[in-house]
Amino acid sequence: MSVRPADRILAALACLAGLLGVAASAAAAHIAGADSLKLAAQFLLFHAPAVLGLTALSACGFLSPILARVSAALILAGLCLFCGDLALRVLAGSPLFPMAAPTGGFALMGGWLLGAVAALVPARN
Repeated sequence: MSVRPADRILAALACLAGLLGVAASAAAAHIAGADSLKLAAQFLLFHAPAVLGLTALSACGFLSPILARVSAALILAGLCLFCGDLALRVLAGSPLFPMAAPTGGFALMGGWLLGAVAALVPARN
């Protein structure tokens, strides 16, 4: 079975999200009042396996590949915005940009919704 470059990129980005989740957890353990950073770490660690799962399930034909890739990309974009905003607020004292966290949250929800659609739409063989 041949793995598409897009799937490799999504899997690599999911692993990077997991790495950042571990790093943010460690940093939050040493910063007083870093509840937002802890939340960002949890989101990274919860969603990294979801992106890996979407990638794997589309590769084996269980999910519509295009919808699964867009779902995974939306989740990753949502993580960048949501977790990036929360982390910057704690570590740098300023937000990523106005409404970054809510925009990221909506992207995360959209990614999960599209993942559900990808499970219901038959994959083309």
